[in-house]
Amino acid sequence: MNSNTTIHKIEEALLALGVTDDLLTAEEKKSLDEKGFVLFSGMLNAEELESFRAKYEELMDIEGMNAGKEVHQEEGTRRLSDLVNKGECFDRVYTHPKLLAAIYHVLQREFMLSSLNARDAIPGAGLQALHADWGARKEHEPFHVCNSIWLIDDFTPDNGATRVVPGTHKLPGYPHEYGVDSLAPHPQEELIVAPAGSVGVFNSHLWHGGTLNQTAKTRRALHAYFTAREHKQQLDQAAYIRKRTYDRISPAARYILNV
Repeated sequence: MNSNTTIHKIEEALLALGVTDDLLTAEEKKSLDEKGFVLFSGMLNAEELESFRAKYEELMDIEGMNAGKEVHQEEGTRRLSDLVNKGECFDRVYTHPKLLAAIYHVLQREFMLSSLNARDAIPGAGLQALHADWGARKEHEPFHVCNSIWLIDDFTPDNGATRVVPGTHKLPGYPHEYGVDSLAPHPQEELIVAPAGSVGVFNSHLWHGGTLNQTAKTRRALHAYFTAREHKQQLDQAAYIRKRTYDRISPAARYILNV
């Protein structure tokens, strides 16, 4: 595709990035529809993982106390934000065909990247209340947001793995309206436990949250978060885009970023 090609709609961008109807299996689609999440294995190889880890720690060293400020800082965690502009290796995250196929399956309409961030809970921290990323969705509303977790380290039962409560993406209202103690274990919750290189995609209306890291090491992950195109992005990509990033990426990638 020529660098001056103009993309007019999401279907054109997806086609240009290699997204086809057969990228998701019937079982994967069913999991997204009924459970609200799906886990893909082997999305990053060993070389890519090493590249991501090295860049992750490099950025943490460079940014120090300012790390994550573009979007959010959280006590007990290390965070990074605006990764679109902070390493060519991250281009693959928000343009991966299988990921985009899953996002489109959930949102079913025009969408864009909302933010590309990173988070890891430090030892002894990281517990989050169960929450949905959209707040109180009404029963017949379409889905507005969809997130993905790229596992840079193994996710284990004791190192702060993300928990999800299957099926709750279909519920209107907030967790507390169902008598849920959002900090306590939920009887139906499942942990996303998988090796590094896996990717979890979940409907962001699903109740989810980080768990306590009970180990002596951090547990690193990237979060590529998408929103329907009629909404604001978590990070205004057009305001933050750097010329070298814009010039490097394809017209389809620019469309995904809305730049």
